[in-house]
Amino acid sequence: MCSPGEASPGPAPAGDLPPEWETDDERMAFLFSAFKQSREVNSTEWDSKMSFWVGLVLARGRRRGAVRTCLRELQNGFERRGSVPLGLGTVLRELLRRGKLQRESDFMASVDSSWISWGVGVFILKPLKWTLSSVLGDSKIPEEEEVLIYVELLQEKAEEVYRFYQNSALSSHPVVALSELRSLCAGLCPDERTFYLLLLQLQKEKRVTILEQNGEKIVKFARGLHAKVSPMNDVDIGVYQLMQSEQLLSQKVESLSQEAEKCKEDARSACRAGKKQLALRCLKSKRRTERRIQELHSKLDAVQGILDRIYASQTDQMVFNAYQAGVGALKLSMKDVTVERAENLVDQIQELCDTQDEVAQTLAGVGINGLEMDSDELEKELDSLLQDSSKDSLDLPPVPHKVPSAPISDAELEAELEQLSVSAGDLAQKTPSASSEPKTALGLNL
Repeated sequence: MCSPGEASPGPAPAGDLPPEWETDDERMAFLFSAFKQSREVNSTEWDSKMSFWVGLVLARGRRRGAVRTCLRELQNGFERRGSVPLGLGTVLRELLRRGKLQRESDFMASVDSSWISWGVGVFILKPLKWTLSSVLGDSKIPEEEEVLIYVELLQEKAEEVYRFYQNSALSSHPVVALSELRSLCAGLCPDERTFYLLLLQLQKEKRVTILEQNGEKIVKFARGLHAKVSPMNDVDIGVYQLMQSEQLLSQKVESLSQEAEKCKEDARSACRAGKKQLALRCLKSKRRTERRIQELHSKLDAVQGILDRIYASQTDQMVFNAYQAGVGALKLSMKDVTVERAENLVDQIQELCDTQDEVAQTLAGVGINGLEMDSDELEKELDSLLQDSSKDSLDLPPVPHKVPSAPISDAELEAELEQLSVSAGDLAQKTPSASSEPKTALGLNL
């Protein structure tokens, strides 16, 4: 049945309804009528009406964000001018058949929910009804107040709860109290019943496990978005108990601190009133309280140290497992690699490199005619060519004067002769004759 504490959401807003809802009375009269007994009578009309209501029902659940509904709630939500859709029961049966909806009783029966009880506010249906539902399957039209679950919406909200926890301060601990988790998810879950349905979904996905310890339920989450949770063990329970002890000690320290502050104020007031003995008693009480606070701080430090060591050991175990997996993977990847094979491979590479260098040198030394030439021989040949060219230049005959092509005139010849005569005269004046020099020399010798 629908929870009695839930308020009926009432009719859907006009903006959430299709345009023909208010404008096409004939169309709406057809949609509000009951389905034919058999789809084979008129499959086109049957499919058209079913498609309309299936989309509207699923859209309503997503818009409201509520994972639970029932036939009566949907009838109230789709009421139009005092009429309710007569075929909604058939629509819900079809959604059950498609897996878009699921009976809450069937969902709870599919999960090992031994931790669910009346104490957590979930109304468990009798096993007889679960058995009857499993026998009839989804061919039975749900009752007006039978609770149905939007399957996809339940999965999405469970994922949201899981991510919200992972991003919170509570995720630093391996386990958390169910009451603390409920307070953390108060904004995500409108009511307690929805909260437990989401936990059941996470438990079904093996992402959480829940255990009742000393009358209080504790939740263990999987470490990682895609990991599976391991069963609750003694270490988890011990860590939870240490966490509880740490919390109680912290609360006690806070209470004693307030008590010590009160004793201090009482002593000040008594001193002002001239009541010296009362002031001294207050100060003694303050000293005793401070000593208790100091002792509790020491115990609290010890508990926190143990928790730190437990977390460190869990981290070390994770590192050990990672190393172990790495060694196994490295062995598999190196199983065909040996030192001898590596040396052989290096030798082959070196041989190929030497061959490549020889080929490159051969290609670089090829001439135009395809013959390899020695540079020293070319230098010698070039020197011999230079020597031969110098000898040829010494043995060359004189260059003949250019023979004039036209006869020279007498006037030109006389002018050239005169120029030669003048030149010869100048040369004679500047240079003494050869015959005078020996005479002078003879005269001097005598």
